[in-house]
Amino acid sequence: MATDTSRVLSPRLRVTGGVGVALVAASVATAAPAQARDHVVQPGDTVSGLAVRYGTTTSAIVSANRLDRRALIRVGEMLSIPDAAAPSPAPAPPTTTTHTVRTGETVSGIAAQYGTTVAAIVAANGLDSRALILAGQDLVIPSSAAPQATPSAGSPAVTATTTTYTVRAGDTVSHLAARYGTSVSAIVAANGLDARAFIRIGQTLQVPTRSSSVTSGLVGDTFAGRTYPAATVASANRNKAALLEIGVPSKAQMQAMIVATAKKYGVDPALAQAVAFQESGFDHTSVSPANAIGTMQVIPSTGEWASELVGRHLNLLDPADNVVAGVVVLRQLTRSTGDVSTAIAGYYQGLSSVRSHGMYADTRRYVANVRTLMSRFA
Repeated sequence: MATDTSRVLSPRLRVTGGVGVALVAASVATAAPAQARDHVVQPGDTVSGLAVRYGTTTSAIVSANRLDRRALIRVGEMLSIPDAAAPSPAPAPPTTTTHTVRTGETVSGIAAQYGTTVAAIVAANGLDSRALILAGQDLVIPSSAAPQATPSAGSPAVTATTTTYTVRAGDTVSHLAARYGTSVSAIVAANGLDARAFIRIGQTLQVPTRSSSVTSGLVGDTFAGRTYPAATVASANRNKAALLEIGVPSKAQMQAMIVATAKKYGVDPALAQAVAFQESGFDHTSVSPANAIGTMQVIPSTGEWASELVGRHLNLLDPADNVVAGVVVLRQLTRSTGDVSTAIAGYYQGLSSVRSHGMYADTRRYVANVRTLMSRFA
């Protein structure tokens, strides 16, 4: 277990070209609208979740309701939900099989194994927008899937490139697809993998990647007067796009998750809530130009350290894992310093920097804000 607290670095002071592992998202093709129905937004609703529920697409709901690219909706808001148009010619009815989930499996990996799509599995099993599954769960697997839509002349330009990657312990094809902004099927095809998409430690893979204007401009390149490298900002934009597409829990749900997780790991819930509120306002779609991700604003390198602390891989785009990462980092900082204010400063500035240079002016303001918020959440 790593205990090098110098690895706890502020999203404002440390940059990385790495990309957090994306949640399994239900990817649906765009279809022409037909009939529409009304839906009153309930707590926890997301546009992507409603798209899965009603058999339509995120983009169709966004267009029908003139939402901005963040696809933000409010509880009590009336949405018009367009039905997806039936494809022509009509596809043959899909056959199904049953699959029992094994430890470590994901919906995207299972989709690749059976030659179907994440969206089809989500719809067939009534999964929520996060597409979370549990070991031992029985899934109905549709064996056929709609073909991917051909980009229209007006689609954003996409440039394909290939990256060579050597497989490390814990890697999966779905993990790498999310990391490089590509798909499981593209990696499988590029490397001649079988339907199970098995890979081995040390294996060299060719990873097709793509860059698209769709995921640019969601996150700026400057924060607090500092401009971040293009690769880091590009990673941040991909992560932001993934979070917006998949949908996330409400702020109230995230806050409740923080309280429960803090209690589980022996961290003061008021401290965990105060840091989360200061960092993101409990908004899990938050991503900074330094690629600090989610509610707890954890950068990928710190996420790797947090993974070592808990003994399993933490997916920073997963709301629960993101909270675990932030909470265990706070726990380690508190244990290392024995002082709450110094721990808070370490979360923001990086403990090594605090010990070497003292708290910067903005760090002192950050600590004061968090201490004030702690009294609110006590």
